[in-house]
Amino acid sequence: MRRVLLLMFLGLAHGAYKLQEQFRWKALDYAYPTEEARRQAIMNGRFIPENNLPVGIEIWNNKLFVTVPRWMAGIPSTLNYIPLYEGVPESPPLIPYPSFEANEVANCENGFTTAYRLKADECDRLWVLDTGTFGIGNTTTNPCPYAINVFDLHTDTRIRRYELRKEDTNANTFIANIAIDIGKSCEDTFAYMSDELGYGLIAYSWEQNKSWRFAHSFFMPDPLKGDFNIGGLNFQWGEEGIFGMSLTRIQQDGYRLMHFSPLASDREFQVSTRILRDSTKVESSYHDFTPLKERGPLAHTTSRVMDDSGVQFFNLIDRNGVGCWNSDKPYSPENLAMVDRDDLALSFPADVKIDREKNVWVISDKMPNFLIDKLNYNEINFRIFFAPMEVLIKDTVCEIKPVQELNVLNPFDYQLYSKKRFYY
Repeated sequence: MRRVLLLMFLGLAHGAYKLQEQFRWKALDYAYPTEEARRQAIMNGRFIPENNLPVGIEIWNNKLFVTVPRWMAGIPSTLNYIPLYEGVPESPPLIPYPSFEANEVANCENGFTTAYRLKADECDRLWVLDTGTFGIGNTTTNPCPYAINVFDLHTDTRIRRYELRKEDTNANTFIANIAIDIGKSCEDTFAYMSDELGYGLIAYSWEQNKSWRFAHSFFMPDPLKGDFNIGGLNFQWGEEGIFGMSLTRIQQDGYRLMHFSPLASDREFQVSTRILRDSTKVESSYHDFTPLKERGPLAHTTSRVMDDSGVQFFNLIDRNGVGCWNSDKPYSPENLAMVDRDDLALSFPADVKIDREKNVWVISDKMPNFLIDKLNYNEINFRIFFAPMEVLIKDTVCEIKPVQELNVLNPFDYQLYSKKRFYY
């Protein structure tokens, strides 16, 4: 049975890799104003290259955002971007966003300490959840509170900062992920944040400027799914609860469905945003959350994304790959596919995003090796990939037929895509 499920889940047997590498680094670097400033930062320990690990990405127009959490000393900036234009080198330095000053540790009111996942919404706002933390695991301190920071991407200015309430967190809280739900207007926007270790889901209303927290047993890890084998390492992440989230297009009732799963789990769950948007449902929503089928073996995932085409993409950290699901079909192993995998280049695909042109972006970072073992900085450790969505899902169970809204590449376009790096 295990073998049957695995074969159903893999779905696609492919030859050539579809994701094309755009950027690569042996170690991260930053765009200091002068070489002397960079040298001084290294000398005084404010920049320690081998302590910097990229974990999250987002794309807006000609900016590719990259986050670097402050798990150790020597991280000069947690929120950064790469300009997407002709001539950018394959290993570009990260540019702090909106500035170095805004990325100072413990700059609580005017900046942020540690960011993980980001979201640029349809209203050209960038949502950044600052965890306010420094360190990882038992070394973690909280110089700042959890706070949502929202930027106007046209002016690169912060337009709102909201601190989570004391009731939104608990002693075990670790919130790294955020999803954005826009309804009838830009004012009708909600943010949802998953508390991975505190086992909660926080909803925030932009219009009301307030938040509330849901608790549910579906947010907790599966005790049988906490064993991981990645990057040649065996380790246990048995306490990891709700993490990855994605939102469907608006359904007939006027609301979206949120799909989520704990990290230490192979099962998908869903809930309507009609429930999450309603603060009165916090204490009476148990039966509004629905379990779906398991993805199959070796199917831990930390990141997922869905656009209005209805196709969800998700990382498969056990298999160094990216999967897909067409939400027009039931959620079950036979309706999931592996769109690409690479045990070397895609070692720990940490984040997956879709841009407005329906291109899929993936970052890989060898995170377990960084945390548990060590990286070899004489080889490539971090990569960012890109592929048009229709290229990834072609000839899989996720393919949209007939293709209506997608701009399908002709053979000449595909040749250009496969040979050149992507630029806006």
